[in-house]
Formats: sequence, structure tokens, C-alpha cells
Amino acid sequence: MDFFNRAKGEAVAKSSKAGEDEADERLVPWVEKYRPKNIDDVAAQEQVVQVLRKSLETKNLPHLLFYGPPGTGKTSTILALTRDMYGPVACKSRVLELNASDERGIAVIREKVKNFARSVVTTADKDYPSPPYKIIILDEADSMTTDAQAALRRIMEKYSRITRFCLVCNYVSRIIEPLASRCSKFRFKSLPREQAVAQVQKVARLENVPCGDDAIEALVDCAEGDLRRAIMSLQSASRIVQGSRAKLEKHMVMEMVGVIPPLVIQRLRGLWTDADCQQIQDAVNGLVLDGYPASRVLAQLHDLAMDDQQLSSLQKSKLATMMAAVDKALCDGADEELQLLDFMLQASSIAQQA
Repeated sequence: MDFFNRAKGEAVAKSSKAGEDEADERLVPWVEKYRPKNIDDVAAQEQVVQVLRKSLETKNLPHLLFYGPPGTGKTSTILALTRDMYGPVACKSRVLELNASDERGIAVIREKVKNFARSVVTTADKDYPSPPYKIIILDEADSMTTDAQAALRRIMEKYSRITRFCLVCNYVSRIIEPLASRCSKFRFKSLPREQAVAQVQKVARLENVPCGDDAIEALVDCAEGDLRRAIMSLQSASRIVQGSRAKLEKHMVMEMVGVIPPLVIQRLRGLWTDADCQQIQDAVNGLVLDGYPASRVLAQLHDLAMDDQQLSSLQKSKLATMMAAVDKALCDGADEELQLLDFMLQASSIAQQA
């Protein structure tokens, strides 16, 4: 009797654990769930993958600097490389990953980074290449202060025998030259539209999200080359059709991601040449009341203006310069309504110039 009770208890425990694992799986963001597990799974960055695969074979890895737009696979690539290099177990003790946007001061470099860089290399997993050095990944390295970058330069030199560094950033110009010159630079490009669409379609298929082709293309177009953003938008949009027989359509995606209807933008563009100050003010007030962000209005107006055949090259240049100034003011926390109104009035003046 005790045997059967014990067996029943073990079966219940296993069933409970399986249920917990399934629940945990559902809670994982799709971006993490479908992150490349090894270097061969990395999409679109063929040249980078080819060089890193060679480094994996020879066990000779230099300091690395990955830069490029967000969502192009920079962090995923170096994490996949470390898993291929050390294995899932040794990877935990051989790799230190820090987000420099949070930990960017000189104190972090002198304490966390330096202590890990000079520590003894741990036991390797014999089933993997496991070269005799550790790897420190500094994500968002362009957010590090100049003093922190200068301190890092000396640490990279002193402990290069047992530690390699990988700096990951969006803007390579913000990395000081002495630091950048010590690294092999790899530029990550935005995924080609066809490959991005294929990746989003794959995730939608694996997650059983019914999508029309136009919805997938809208997700990719709205993400503007950021695959991470496209997959996150897909996960959010999947809730719209969850539990129903409806397909995810383009208009659902456009509304969810906050794209302003093209007709609204075209009406705004029309006000540049055929409206008075009061009409422009009323239109801007309407946009603000509808909750449209000024940055999105600017982005869509920019695309429309640059394709406008009625505007001369000089007018387009002036408009682009103004948009840059307004965008900078918005990033600094300026009032959206005032900035948008000021831009619209100045744009009207430029558009009406002969």
C-alpha cells in the first residue's frame, strides 16, 4: 500500500512540475524564447558569423566591438558564441555580462570588471572548445562614461591573456578611440526585409498566431529594421486574436503599434501650403488630444516630405534640419504640443517659399 501511495505521490509531483514548466514557458517573452542558441542560428550577419566560426575553430578570439542599429542581433550573437565556446554549464562561470547603461561608472570597472578579469580561469567542459580565457560582455557600452572607458583600456591590456572583452553598442562614435583600436570591429546591418518577414512568420507559425501576409509585413515595416521590436509587437498583437477565429490583419497591427493613419499625415502636409495659423493650431491640438506622439508625427511627416515632388531640394533640406532640431528638443523633454505647433508654422513658411 505504501508503494502505491509513494508512486501516486511521485506521479502527482511530476505532473505538477510539468505544469509549472509549461506555465514558465508561456511567461517567457518570445524575443528570449527564440533568441539564437548557437552561432549557426544567427540570421543575416553572414560575414560576422563566418569570422566568429573561424575564431571558434582556432580558439583565437580577439577583443570584439559589435556596433549597429538596435534589434540586429549583436547581443544574441556574442551569447550564442559563448554557448558554443564553453557550453551551458561552464558558460555561467566563464562569462560576465553587464549592461553598461545601468553600470557605467568607473567604480564598476574598477571593482566588478577588474575582479572578474583577473580571476583564475575555471575548469572547462571537455565537450566544447573552451579556450583558456574568460569573456566579459559590456552591453550598451556607448553609455559608459569617458573615465570608465579610459579605465577599461588598461584592464584590457593587463589581463588580455586570461580575459577577452566584447563591447556592444549602437553608436561606435561614442567609444573612445584608444578603446576601439584594441578591438576587432564588426558592423551589424539591419536585416533585409525578406529575412525579417521570414523570421516573424516563423515565430507566428510556432506560436500558432493566425496572421495575414499583410499583417506580417506591417509588423516588419513598423519595426524599421528592428527584429526584436517586430517580434515583441507580434506577441502583443497575438492577444487581439487570442481565443477567436479571426486573423491578425494589417489595420490591427497599425493601430496597436501607434502608426498614425496616412490620411491624417496627408492632411497635415496639406496645411503647409493652404492654411492659416488658426487651422494649423486646431490640427495640432487635435493630434495631441488623440494621443499621437509628436516623434511619430515627425517621422511620418519626414517620409512624406522627402518623397514630395512639389518641394525643392533646398526646401527638403530646411525641413529636415528643422525636424532634427525639434526631435532633439523632444528628447530633452520639451512640450510636445508647442514643439509640433512651432514646427508646423515654420514648415508652412518654408513650403510657401518660391
